[in-house]
Amino acid sequence: MDWILLRGLTRERAHWGSFPLKLQEAFPGHRFHMVDLPGTGVHYREDSPAAVASIREKVRERVSHIPGPLSILALSMGGMVALDWAQNAAEGEIQDLVLINTSSGFSPPWQRMRPGAWPRILRLLGRRELFDRERDILRLTSNREVPLSLAKQWYSIQRQRPVSTGNALNQLAAAARFTPAPKRPLPDALLIASRGDRIVHWRCSAVLEERWQWTLRLHPDAGHDLPLDEPDWIIQQMRNWLPR
Repeated sequence: MDWILLRGLTRERAHWGSFPLKLQEAFPGHRFHMVDLPGTGVHYREDSPAAVASIREKVRERVSHIPGPLSILALSMGGMVALDWAQNAAEGEIQDLVLINTSSGFSPPWQRMRPGAWPRILRLLGRRELFDRERDILRLTSNREVPLSLAKQWYSIQRQRPVSTGNALNQLAAAARFTPAPKRPLPDALLIASRGDRIVHWRCSAVLEERWQWTLRLHPDAGHDLPLDEPDWIIQQMRNWLPR
């Protein structure tokens, strides 16, 4: 099985850290492909569309060489792209869907972006000192101690492949506008969320569970970046769910 890994707002493949290697070790018969959203990573010079559907089209184009069916694991805004993809996929194109700390227009705005997060994110977008910005992004998205080495690593990523303010704003606009179609795209999907997420309320995942009778697993205290905080826990949830 080929898996597509999609990251969230202004983040790229390098921000997964060791998580893809852990996935490969846990599921040796599968292949994991990290794909950057337009405006990030290897595509940082591109303009990001301001609509999830347009972002999905570009991502789908970039993996067209991989024979299907595909499975998708996606975090945050990447989960919106993945959900939109599943709803617009050809029959049998998407097999498994794992959405981590994502949200949609099915939830109220104050759950999709917690009120306390808005001012911090806007301040971060306007911050000129790059190292401090990346360290503060880590402090907002992770509920674990942030090692200096990790902050330096994220600083280096942004230095090499900077995400422009315009692309960050376009991604924010795309995420804010995203509302899925009413129809359930798959009989089941794995929804993973954290009660400790300080950006997106876990109820946003619960709404999808209730609407479409999907599987929801909640971590008690990890942050928004669950693959960074608790990678082994995510893998265990996948182990339990995939043999369904």
